[in-house]
Amino acid sequence: MAIRIPIQNQVIITGRLTRDPEFRATQKGTSVCFFDIASNRRYKIPTTGEWKEETTYVPVVVWGPAADRCREKIKRGSPVYIEGRLSQSEYTDKDGNKVKRLRVVANRLQILEVSDAQSEVNDAVLNEEVSEDVGKVVEGDEEIPF
Repeated sequence: MAIRIPIQNQVIITGRLTRDPEFRATQKGTSVCFFDIASNRRYKIPTTGEWKEETTYVPVVVWGPAADRCREKIKRGSPVYIEGRLSQSEYTDKDGNKVKRLRVVANRLQILEVSDAQSEVNDAVLNEEVSEDVGKVVEGDEEIPF
């Protein structure tokens, strides 16, 4: 008897941007937004009762019109809620080394901190599904933060 495992690749994460977003475009002109978020987890060590905090840094990519709105709405320190999927890519850097990168491809992004002036505009960002263009984005020489 074969065991059937449903195929699922879903990520839900909250955190704050660790740097200002970086914006690029595909050869077809589709906007792409890259940023990293820091997501914290607080836990208690049962034997000592001491509280510890662990931070995980997660690279995120947003495509299309949602990427354009990110340009206007988010910056370093912005708190965000992201739903998406994991995606692994591979490229060769300028030194000829193969680099593998794991990112969250956002299909929903919500800005968690809303000022009165932004609330109407942010609602449009919150509820729109992000479509992704499969065009090629040129990778940079940036290092993976781990």
